[in-house]
Amino acid sequence: MVMFVVVLVAIAMLLPTLRAYVNQAGELREVQRDLAAAKEQRDSLQVELDRWDDRSYVIAQARDRLSFVMPGETAYRVLDPGTAGERLNPDTGEEVGPGLVDPSAAGLPWYSALWHSVKIAGQEGSADDATGGTPADDTTGDDSDGSTGTTDDTTGDDPGTTDDGGTP
Repeated sequence: MVMFVVVLVAIAMLLPTLRAYVNQAGELREVQRDLAAAKEQRDSLQVELDRWDDRSYVIAQARDRLSFVMPGETAYRVLDPGTAGERLNPDTGEEVGPGLVDPSAAGLPWYSALWHSVKIAGQEGSADDATGGTPADDTTGDDSDGSTGTTDDTTGDDPGTTDDGGTP
């Protein structure tokens, strides 16, 4: 009977320790799986990062993602006739088809061409309505703040006259 009590007390004392060991062993296996997955992800990201050291990969990404072209090349925009529909170029009033990408903006810096496309995006109607005039016409057109006229109220010739020919 004494032996039975001693074995029962030993089991009662060892059972929580054994349960903690089993739980921790399971947690250790789970953490090792997570670590292996994180190492695999790190390796794949490192391979992708190493690709960016290759000049040809960077050029290919700039062409694909940003539509860049090399100096001397001509950029073409291919439109799917089934989805493009009838579109008019707001600058010329002509139908837009496959061809050069905005040839009027060819000499402009990229940010000016971008701003020009933002101004005409989403507008419909005639070419004059869509663009608010040509860039050379901007001195008499509608300014960005909603006022009309130019930003300089006087002409350079006579300080007493205004742009509209009226009195000061």
